[in-house]
Order: sequence, then structure tokens, then C-alpha cells
Amino acid sequence: MLRPLRNDDLEALVVINDGAYPAVPITTAEEFARLLTYGALVLVVDDGEPAGFLLTMSPGLDYVSENYRWFSARSNDFFYIDRIVLAPRLQGLGLGRRLYEAAFDAARERGARELFAEVNLEPPNPGSLAFHARMGFERVGEQPTKDGAVVVALLAAPVSPAAE
Repeated sequence: MLRPLRNDDLEALVVINDGAYPAVPITTAEEFARLLTYGALVLVVDDGEPAGFLLTMSPGLDYVSENYRWFSARSNDFFYIDRIVLAPRLQGLGLGRRLYEAAFDAARERGARELFAEVNLEPPNPGSLAFHARMGFERVGEQPTKDGAVVVALLAAPVSPAAE
């Protein structure tokens, strides 16, 4: 069910992304295509058609996201989860955990010390906050974004070294 991004996924991923608003911002196809160029690890959940995705980034990009810039000012030794979205029919099946485990594995392979993410506080997303807490994330900051329209919790989780 998890696979790498394919060239023909863009349109479906934009629809999936925009269906998750306000948890993630509405994004045009052009903006989404640019985001994908930043992807260090991009995985697609496929149950016969694209039904979710994970987009991660490494440090050192010219990405203008307020949250990515906040994390970049904090550290240069991280792996960043820009967004994760699952179609409603796939939520609650453990796929979010599998995607995050893949992000932790990729961070470990790159030698990153921390995995970063953010979750909306306004508008509230309590389910995502609880999920991140279960995955080992702790709040390291909070900031308004989108000219104050959104407030996010900035989260970090340690990346444990690979078992020998």
C-alpha cells in the first residue's frame, strides 16, 4: 500500500490534500508540484488509487514555509514532515503510524537527530496532537502563521540511532 511518488500522482495528491483542509492548506497543482521538488521522502498510500501521502524535507532548502524556517533556525540536524494526509476511508487503520515510522527510518538513515512537524491549534486538531504525542513528539514552540489565521504547535521527536 505504501509506494514512492510517481509522475502521474500530482492531480490525485492535490485533491487528497485539499480535501483535508483546514488541517493542511489548500494548494494549487503548481504549488504542490514545487513542494514535491523539495521532498526528501515522498510516499504515496495506494489502495488501487492514490489515497494519501507523506511529504518530508531535509534542512537547507529555500522553502518559504514559516514553520520550516522556524525549525531551520532551531537546528540544521533534522528531518521535517511538511504534511501527511490520508483519505477518510483509510484513517484509523494504522497507516499514519506506518508513514511516520518510514519518516523516522529515513531521518535515521540521513543521520538526523530530530524529526519535526507542526499541528494546528487554531483551528484545533486534537486528534493529530494526540497522534503526535503517541509517536514521541513534544511541543517545542508555538506560532501564528498565515497572518495570524492559523496557530500551530511546533513539535519535535528524537530520532533514535539504528539498532546494531
